[in-house]
Amino acid sequence: MSIRHGLLALLSKGPRYGYQLRVEFEASTGATWPLNIGQVYTTLSRMERDGLVAPGGTDDQGRAVYTITEAGREELGRWFSTPVDQAGRPRDELAIKLAMAVSMGDVDVQAVILAQRMAAMRTLQDLTRAKRAASGELAERLVLDSLIFKAEAEQRWLDHCEAVLREKHS
Repeated sequence: MSIRHGLLALLSKGPRYGYQLRVEFEASTGATWPLNIGQVYTTLSRMERDGLVAPGGTDDQGRAVYTITEAGREELGRWFSTPVDQAGRPRDELAIKLAMAVSMGDVDVQAVILAQRMAAMRTLQDLTRAKRAASGELAERLVLDSLIFKAEAEQRWLDHCEAVLREKHS
């Protein structure tokens, strides 16, 4: 998800000021994607330039608020209706790391896998704790579930890598 689209989704619920967008974005993603407030305002400026949001005056405490424009609603609708392209995601650093370790010949691939497995297990434990402590908001739960499933999938893939290495060396 791009920050741009996340902010548009929040603005589609009504006018918001920058810090409010940051807090709601982090709450919606289960605090798994922290945002720098400068990033929020930079993104808002670009979206204003692109006609996706407009200044909406100030709230009762004098904070500048933004509103979504019709073009912003159309952009948000396109984003929601377009599947995420798996090929368009960044390359899988772990797969590349293991491929390079195997091809080097002098790298202890088992140690690389073990280090990653331990890190993935810690991540899985942290995510499970976060899910237990979560507020119960549906958006937060879905994000945490997705991250848990990805960590579990990484563990299964590491099991597979070890099996392939054992097979190759037997």
